[in-house]
Amino acid sequence: MSTRRRQKNNEAARADLIRRITKFEEAITKGNEYWASGDHAHWRGFGPLFVTKTRDGKELPPHRDWVKNVYLPRLEKALNRAERVLERLTQSETADSPD
Repeated sequence: MSTRRRQKNNEAARADLIRRITKFEEAITKGNEYWASGDHAHWRGFGPLFVTKTRDGKELPPHRDWVKNVYLPRLEKALNRAERVLERLTQSETADSPD
């Protein structure tokens, strides 16, 4: 693979990672706001995979404990993983750059 092609692939990977990191940060912010004050209760990121829970014909928001104990830790772990990959990608680019 040529150096130019490798650089384009790395730039695309970097852009995708940065986009993913911003999405994780936004989701963590919404999760923290929901956990603290109940805002964003019907945000689609909290949506169930299969069937929504309803009571008296109204859709129920996710349980706050689930957001605190399951949703936020998973997102924070994914965010940390994406940041490490971005850091490794940046380090490999600086090591490969002919200066």
